[in-house]
Amino acid sequence: MSWNPTHKPGDPVTGDEAIETLIIPRAHDLGGFEVRRALPAPQRQMVGPFIFFDQMGPAEFLTAGGIDVRPHPHIGLGTVTYLYQGQFEHRDSLGTQQMIEPGEVNWMVAGKGVTHSERTTPEDRARPGQKLFGIQTWIALPENREEMAPEFEHHKKGALPMLSDGGAEARLILGSAYGESSPVTMQSETFYLDVVLQPGAPFPLPDNHEDRGIYVTEGEIEVAGQTFEAGRMMVFRPGDRISVKAGPRGARLMALGGATLNEPRYIWWNFVSSSKDRIEEAKEAWKRADWQKGPFTLPPGDDQEFIPISPELDRTRPKTW
Repeated sequence: MSWNPTHKPGDPVTGDEAIETLIIPRAHDLGGFEVRRALPAPQRQMVGPFIFFDQMGPAEFLTAGGIDVRPHPHIGLGTVTYLYQGQFEHRDSLGTQQMIEPGEVNWMVAGKGVTHSERTTPEDRARPGQKLFGIQTWIALPENREEMAPEFEHHKKGALPMLSDGGAEARLILGSAYGESSPVTMQSETFYLDVVLQPGAPFPLPDNHEDRGIYVTEGEIEVAGQTFEAGRMMVFRPGDRISVKAGPRGARLMALGGATLNEPRYIWWNFVSSSKDRIEEAKEAWKRADWQKGPFTLPPGDDQEFIPISPELDRTRPKTW
């Protein structure tokens, strides 16, 4: 957190002092399917409780293809899947089998341990030209909830509050903002919004959350006289009044944040924890692959394969920023 002794919290800000951190995501090509990872980044591990942020696509499967994320484990976090285009099937070790479609929210709390898979259905594979575009993010759980029992929630598009004003439309995916609350059960103070802006439309960030950021998915926005195109994440200082404005083509963005956690978080592969030892325990349990007596089981209906820990990954250690 930066501090400017000449700036009073609550005053409008201009120029470079408006943005605390600018993140340019790293791109990964997954065999014709591009993922851009904004969090964690060398400059910043988290925005509020958000510790992982991936843009999936946009991609078009010209042949009979799709995604095949084999069963894999999580601890200490909640996963959020939100799609703009396309659909795929989620299965988890709680017995969930759920299609995810645009505008819906898929919220899986891993807690002490869960496994899940994400796959394009055979029916969709039979239709070439399927498109996929969306955001996947993880939210670190508070220390006293890291070992909670796993949970799953799915909410349809119509269940999420919509806010509209002056050329801006926002769907509240998680948490609370502008006097509205999402129906999704959260474990800490959070907000997460899908915002669509008409050309030149303004959008003020909620000012009742400590940590706030914006990720631009389409078009471009202007912040305090600076222009930022799609594929950029800006993190703002606590207490500043921030308003952004869409460029001449309009914009779509994700606004995110909430209260910062009191303890540092370690992240290794798909595990998040305030304890390195807890991550090592989960790592060894997954390597044992004891689906009958161990802490992890595979999703019913998708238990014939899983993602193993490679020797290269095994040599790495949990990291915090």
